Amino acid sequence: MTRHVPYVTVDVFTDTRFGGNPLAVFTDARGLSDREMQQLAAEMNYSETTFVLPPADARNTARVRIFNRTSEMPFAGHPNVGTGCVLASMGRDVDGVLRFEEIAGLVEVQVERDAGGRLTGAHIAAPQPLEVGTPLPVADIAACAGLSAHDIVTTAHPPIMASVGLPFCLAQVRADALARATPDLAAFHSLAARTGMDDRLSLHLHCYAHDGQGNALRTRMFAPISGTWEDPATGSANAALAAYLLSLTDAHHARYDIAQGVEMGRPSRLIATATRGADGIRATVGGGCVWVCRGEVELE
Repeated sequence: MTRHVPYVTVDVFTDTRFGGNPLAVFTDARGLSDREMQQLAAEMNYSETTFVLPPADARNTARVRIFNRTSEMPFAGHPNVGTGCVLASMGRDVDGVLRFEEIAGLVEVQVERDAGGRLTGAHIAAPQPLEVGTPLPVADIAACAGLSAHDIVTTAHPPIMASVGLPFCLAQVRADALARATPDLAAFHSLAARTGMDDRLSLHLHCYAHDGQGNALRTRMFAPISGTWEDPATGSANAALAAYLLSLTDAHHARYDIAQGVEMGRPSRLIATATRGADGIRATVGGGCVWVCRGEVELE
């Protein structure tokens, strides 16, 4: 029997079609096996693809599974923003809020509408408070980014692992070096093997530089081991970055205006916030969302 599985694609963290980070959302994934979900994610060939299933708890909107090209992910930013907008367009939000059950925990999505009621984007609350891991060697991180050790800035912090649901290595680089960064797959594999981070989710490198005055940042994210040479907009990485940068200060709250994807020709804008709370530092990230296409996949 042939099955017809519907999907929608959107561009996330942008208000311009063919900008931002593309996402495929399979709006009814009931009956799909794990293998089929992985195959469909590889076929779509985006940095992530989501699959929407009924929630375990009826108080929540959906169970959302997120796959990159090679493996399932516990949490990611732009898949939640995009999936939230898609499901809200189907009337599944309650007063603009959706709650997604994911491996990393419960993710709350707040959709945004303009004065005419048109969906324009969303922001999400990361499912976990900031967790800071171990520093990584400057020379190794520089090699992974195709840069020299001189290009890595360590005044505020060394390259370090941090997570609000998905771990990233955060590395500040010189502003003039950010555009020159080019991932070196051999260096990624070498560092992953030597540090024990040899699975496909454990070594994602998020480089950033300050972009003028205030809290404006430019970022680039490389994850070649998991099949993403470079990501045009990475919500989970920028949420972790916002939380970690706040942790280096005495402030209670911070807001960051982040540009990513410029070097790829897919400019993206993300707004990330971080706030100190009783259980640690919590982060949000949000931005625009634009509809691109819809269709269906035929499966035997």
